Amino acid sequence: MKSEKTRSNSKNLNLEDIARKAGVSRSTVSRVINNETYVSPRTRERVMAVVEKEGYAPNPAARSLVTRRTRIIGVVIPTSIQVMFEDSAYFPALLQGVVDVTNARDYATLLWWGSSEADEQTLYSRIMQQNQLMDGLILASIRTNDSLITRLMRMKVPFVTVERPTQFESKISYVTVDNVQAATHAVKYLVKLGRRRIATITGSLNNPDGYDRLIGYRQALREAGLYLDETMEIDGEFRYQTAYTVMKELLPKQPDAIFAGSDMMALGAMKAIQEAGLRVPEDIAVIGFDDVPLAAQSDPALTTVNLPVHERGYVAAAMLLDMIEGKNTEVRQVLLPTELIVRESCGTHLQPVAK
Repeated sequence: MKSEKTRSNSKNLNLEDIARKAGVSRSTVSRVINNETYVSPRTRERVMAVVEKEGYAPNPAARSLVTRRTRIIGVVIPTSIQVMFEDSAYFPALLQGVVDVTNARDYATLLWWGSSEADEQTLYSRIMQQNQLMDGLILASIRTNDSLITRLMRMKVPFVTVERPTQFESKISYVTVDNVQAATHAVKYLVKLGRRRIATITGSLNNPDGYDRLIGYRQALREAGLYLDETMEIDGEFRYQTAYTVMKELLPKQPDAIFAGSDMMALGAMKAIQEAGLRVPEDIAVIGFDDVPLAAQSDPALTTVNLPVHERGYVAAAMLLDMIEGKNTEVRQVLLPTELIVRESCGTHLQPVAK
C-alpha cells in the first residue's frame, strides 16, 4: 500500500516540488527536463536522481507550452500504404532508421500518407494546416519543384529531405547518395562484361533519384562510346508491375542488359525476361538499385547498388532533431556511400566491386 501511495503522490508533483527536493531553482529543473544546456553535470545528475526516485513525468501539454515544442516530427510519404508495403522494402527500412532516432531522443513520429499524385496537393494543404502539431518534417520522397518545399520555407518550418532538392538546394538540409556516380559505375560494369545494348528502366523522372540515375546511365554510355538510343529508356515508375509490363515492350529491341533504377523494377523486369523464355544473365544481364532483402533472395540473385536506406532515415532524423533543438543551425548536406554488389544476375560470383 505504501508503494501505491508513493506512486499516486508522484503523479501530483510539479517542477517546484522537484526543485525543492533537489535544492535547485524551478528554472534549473525545467532546463534539465528539457535537456537544455547551461546546467552543470553535477546539478543535472542531482535533479535526475530526484526525478527518477519520485517517478516524475512532465505533462506533455504543459511542457509544449513552455518549450513551444510538441516533441513530434512528421514524415511525409506521398504514396499509399498499400503501394509502400506491397511494392517496396525501401520505405519500411527508411522509417526504421527514423524511428531508431526518435525513440532514443524521446520524440514521437507522425506519418503523413499520400494516396496518389493527383491528391498530393490536398495532402500538402492538410500538412500545412496542421503544422503546429509537429516540430518539423522529414520529406521521404520529393518531386521536381515540389510545392511543399516552397510552403515549408515560407512558413519557416524545420525540414530535411532524403533526396537532393531541385530548387533552393543551397538552402536545404538533406541526406542522399551520389545517384549519378552510382548509376554510372553500375552501367560501366555492364560495359566491362561486354554488354553493348544496355537499356534502362527508370524510376519516376519527376523524382530527383529517378532522374539522376538516368543521367548516370547516359553518362556511362557516352564515356563508353555507345549510342544513346532514347527508345531504350523507359519509365517504370519505381513499381514492380510497371517494370514487368514495360520490359515486354523492350524485349523486341533485343537488349543484352538492363539497368533498373530500383530493385523492385529489376525484379519485375527479370520476371518478364524469364517468361519470354530468355535467361538471366546469359541472354540479358540485370542490375538493380537499393539492395533490398529480396535482391539476394531472387533467382538468380540480383546484382545491385547497395543504398544505405536505414542510415538515410537515421541521419535525416538526427539532422532534423538537431535543427529543432538548436544544436545545429547551419545547412547540412550529407552524401552517404554506395557500393555495387555483384551477384548472379550479371553472371559472376565476384566480390563487391570497389569504386
